[in-house]
Amino acid sequence: MSDQRFILEMGMGNNLFRQDYTKAAERAVEDAIRHSCIPMFGTLGIPSEDMRVSVTIGVQKPEEVDCAALAKVLPRGKATVKAVFGGMDVTNPDNGTVNVIATAAVEAFLPKQG
Repeated sequence: MSDQRFILEMGMGNNLFRQDYTKAAERAVEDAIRHSCIPMFGTLGIPSEDMRVSVTIGVQKPEEVDCAALAKVLPRGKATVKAVFGGMDVTNPDNGTVNVIATAAVEAFLPKQG
């Protein structure tokens, strides 16, 4: 049985002073899910554990993102997280500080119904 996507949320997060790609990514995920409310689980009696969540993070240094830690941030479902090249690094020309900007796409899937 195949899955069917029913949610796609996008978010943006940053880390302004520490160049922490995981923290920027976590904020992007939180931004994506902050405004989501999925009442169908309670309304239809579908267990939220049946939901598969796929997160794609875009940052300039994907190898510096702790994907396992990010998967734990998601409140429901079985989550997988991958980091890809994207986002943006912005350097302050006055002091060389790099501001990290991450983007997140959070997709939720359920088993295809009938």
